[in-house]
Amino acid sequence: MRITSATPEDLQHLLAFRQEAAAWISRLGSDQWSRPYPADRLLKTIEQGTVFMLRDGEKTAGTITLTPDAEEGLWTEEELAEPSLFVNKLTVSRDYAGENWGGRLLDWASSRGYRAGAKWIRLDAWTTNEPLQRYYLDQGFQHVRTVLQGNAVNGGPRVSGWLAQRATSETEHGLADETPSPEPLNA
Repeated sequence: MRITSATPEDLQHLLAFRQEAAAWISRLGSDQWSRPYPADRLLKTIEQGTVFMLRDGEKTAGTITLTPDAEEGLWTEEELAEPSLFVNKLTVSRDYAGENWGGRLLDWASSRGYRAGAKWIRLDAWTTNEPLQRYYLDQGFQHVRTVLQGNAVNGGPRVSGWLAQRATSETEHGLADETPSPEPLNA
């Protein structure tokens, strides 16, 4: 498996990939990702070089967004002063489920964050998706707090405010990393 930067040509595939994930999550009883993510926002993150693709040959096995930009209203000023990268939209194709590709993408993100000078990789998860929260705890994240006030970036009330973080480190993720070196973070 290799990890590459996403390109604008991946946009429609990523939107469909998210719909597939939302349908699977819905069958599990969660409304997570039930609101469509704005295509223009996703394209902007692709163009910024923060969206990455897990590829098995020409097939997409997963995706992760790793950005230095925190969603507004979630993290305190003190937390934002610490160099961090933020994990968003981690998705693994159902064809690759149960093989720990999500965990390996998180390990890759931890290594990338470490090389960029980040102290933490951080994320916000769906507040009502307890299995997802347990998953992140099992992946070495620590729950920081849950934020319920505010609005979601794709409209409506905030629903993704379960905050967690994990210290960055060099990890053995086993992925062939074909991405450019990360830009150093300025604390």
